[in-house]
Amino acid sequence: MRSIWKGAIAFGLVNVPVKLYSATQSHDAPLHQVHDEDGGRIRYQRRCERCGEIVEYRNIAKAFVDGDSTIMLTDEDLSTLPSEKSHEIEVVEFVPREQVPLELYASTYYLEPDSKSPKAYVLLRQTLQDTDRMAIVKFAMRQRTRLAALRVSGDVLVMQTLLWPDEVREPAFDVLDTEIKVSDLELQMAAQLVESLATDFEPDNFTDEYQEQLQQLIQAKIEQGDTFDTEATFGEQPAAEGEVIDLMEALRRSIDSKRAAAQADPQQNVGS
Repeated sequence: MRSIWKGAIAFGLVNVPVKLYSATQSHDAPLHQVHDEDGGRIRYQRRCERCGEIVEYRNIAKAFVDGDSTIMLTDEDLSTLPSEKSHEIEVVEFVPREQVPLELYASTYYLEPDSKSPKAYVLLRQTLQDTDRMAIVKFAMRQRTRLAALRVSGDVLVMQTLLWPDEVREPAFDVLDTEIKVSDLELQMAAQLVESLATDFEPDNFTDEYQEQLQQLIQAKIEQGDTFDTEATFGEQPAAEGEVIDLMEALRRSIDSKRAAAQADPQQNVGS
């Protein structure tokens, strides 16, 4: 893993240097948008509505619209904000773990000690374990001030960003305002159903069936030769993505081999 941010946890007078790592990754098969007639890649361009030119990322600024006025904010402007310059994870308070509502949780990150001696890291980790609490912290990253919960998972400090309270909507469902009666028999039968499915949670018992089926579909299309030339569709890939080019070339050779075998033996693809 590669760290995405460096800073330090301010734990009273104790300073805990840490590196931040994303704790999650997507397993979804990367799908691109293409023209259904010829397989051509559909690309989105950053075009200026005023001059019509295609704009590079380095020339894109942010703006706030205030009625008839537009205030432009450059990266240099935003970098002057005090919170953006800070690389400190400030511990605001320690709270019981069950007091943070689940709907506030957002992204999850691992924290690694970033010093020759991890003693301060271990001290904070052990303190959280012994007190059975987690720390509520504030920090700035990617031009946003963030709220997060700092807790222990095994031997590692885990930080989970939290939504701000005004980012969570209130559930207002009129149908639940009316009194709904549930009979004792219905409750008893529901409890029996719960008991029949009761077990300990084992994450490894669950798989993403859609992605598995999608991978099977992709593989079936490859085996049947139902493909198009990647370079013609997506263009020549950058040199840094050489491994991808090698993989695509290997797939292409595999397809050519299967096509040649199918032509030599027409019965090979029968029923596929």
